[in-house]
Amino acid sequence: MRSDLDHLPPQKQRELERVVQLIFEEFDDAFALAKHEWKKAGRILKVILYGSYARGTWVDEPHTAKGYRSDFDLLIIVNDKRLTDRVKYWVKLDERLMREYGVTGTLQTPVNFIVHTLQEVNDGLAHGRYFFMDVKAEGVAVYQSDDTELHTPKPKTPTQALGMAQEYFDEWFPLAMQRFEISQLGKDRGFLKPAAFDLHQTTEFLYHCVLLVTTFYTPHVHNLGFLRTQAERIDPRLTHVWPRENKRDRARFEKLKDAYVKARYSKHYRVSKDELEWLGAQIEELGRVVHEVCTTRIAKLKADALARPDRRS
Repeated sequence: MRSDLDHLPPQKQRELERVVQLIFEEFDDAFALAKHEWKKAGRILKVILYGSYARGTWVDEPHTAKGYRSDFDLLIIVNDKRLTDRVKYWVKLDERLMREYGVTGTLQTPVNFIVHTLQEVNDGLAHGRYFFMDVKAEGVAVYQSDDTELHTPKPKTPTQALGMAQEYFDEWFPLAMQRFEISQLGKDRGFLKPAAFDLHQTTEFLYHCVLLVTTFYTPHVHNLGFLRTQAERIDPRLTHVWPRENKRDRARFEKLKDAYVKARYSKHYRVSKDELEWLGAQIEELGRVVHEVCTTRIAKLKADALARPDRRS
């Protein structure tokens, strides 16, 4: 795996160094007073940059009308499955990265990260999951505790890939549409906060659907901002679903993102019927695009399977 960052401008290289520093600071703080032996033995084995900044296709246009900026996408590999619990061990890192980007301005690039064990990554490669195969092929190791290489990928046969993609689509897309119908019923009957939560779930399920169908992987998170970023890097058609040009539209998306927790547990969370109408229209469009992306992908896999049928043993 590559380890050089020469394809990035010096400023981006310095930012990545700062991000890695923050990762280790928060990781060390989380376990500074650990009493359990497994926690004391907890280690970060690798930090891998993947996505647009690894490929060299990033966008950094904060001063244009859309103001779009690609994120640093990082895979953190740890030595114990228990360390992958995002709520228990990684929330403070999430908050600090957001603070240094959105408040203090120490970081000029937003950061997304996922956490897996080395076994999980190698299992993903062994099962031919496109996401992990892309990470191995295009990723850049910005930190390694040793030079242990990730396993050699074992791509799925065309028939296996088609079967898995179809199974994911048949499971996740109907789930999303069911939640959308429930949200519309709640909105019409004046149950606004539950309707907001159901719209969040619709959106989350749609993103899980398109990620699973196209990459055979989705991160185990509820953060719609993160899921949106991961999905939009797969297909640009998804980018235009959420307008970013004005503050009001961005605030509505943030309200949807907050609904997973606040619509259920916060007495201060407020959402209007007009906001739900707008969000519903955007999510309906998201559903249309996800359906288009997924069915196009499945059609391609079906053509591949017909053109290259699996050999019988």
